[in-house]
Amino acid sequence: MDDAGIFQYGFVNTSEIQFTQEVRAMCEVNTCQKYNKTWACPPAIGTVDECRERVQKYDKMLVFSVKCDLEDSFDFEGMKKGAEKFKQVCIDVDKAISQYIDDYLVLANEGCDKCKECTYPDAPCRFPEQTHGSLEGYGIFVSKLAGQAKINYTNGANTVTYFAGIALNSSVLESILD
Repeated sequence: MDDAGIFQYGFVNTSEIQFTQEVRAMCEVNTCQKYNKTWACPPAIGTVDECRERVQKYDKMLVFSVKCDLEDSFDFEGMKKGAEKFKQVCIDVDKAISQYIDDYLVLANEGCDKCKECTYPDAPCRFPEQTHGSLEGYGIFVSKLAGQAKINYTNGANTVTYFAGIALNSSVLESILD
């Protein structure tokens, strides 16, 4: 998995993932500037209950992280490059999985920025099959999810870590691994 850029990974039963309005409320503060501006973030993705139903259609979530080293804790440029690397890892993992299975859901940190200007809310998404919804937007507390997957949420000084989850059915996963 390291060849793919993945730092750590683990599995979580989707029935054990907590979905909360409190996490969604953090999105509504709009720190990332994506709230109400993209099809991958709230409110476009639906209510927390609708997001829970979408994820719990599957029984497992593969949670993975991408760790990026920074020059120091104020290395904004390094964080930006790390986010770009993370998004590329998510795209690459999505492409790799799509060769084996059709029915899965990718969620990630950092909302979609595939298009220079999103069509939301005036027209349908141009690339719905390539859009990765936001873990936080779905109401998932990422640090708890990382703990459930038994992977590190923080990885030391001068690092930034990004997270993604792929919801899928374990029967499909077993057939891939056979």
